[in-house]
Amino acid sequence: QVQLVESGGDLVQPGGSLRLSCAASGFTFSTYVMTWYRQAPGKGREQVAMITSDGRRKNYADSVKDRFTIWRDNFNNTVYLQMNSLKLEDTARYYCNAYGWRSYWGQGTQVTVSS
Repeated sequence: QVQLVESGGDLVQPGGSLRLSCAASGFTFSTYVMTWYRQAPGKGREQVAMITSDGRRKNYADSVKDRFTIWRDNFNNTVYLQMNSLKLEDTARYYCNAYGWRSYWGQGTQVTVSS
């Protein structure tokens, strides 16, 4: 059974930090590209950060460059997203996606940035 379980979302003040985790199981994690997406209320889903299967290449949305960092642990089948200098506009539900032979989605974790 394939599972992607996101965690780490919380309510945080502007300028704060959070670390999201996405634990994967049920497929060969190390062969899949992993991507974090987010969706704010009333908006479409936005790609935030992507990392290749071997972790060598990463891409970030312009809106999060220099603030967010993605990395993965292929031994523990987990992908992470470190979010620093959070802004109000980072408020969204964050999802991880595994893309390879098939595409899998998690249920998401809520990040709320508010003073």
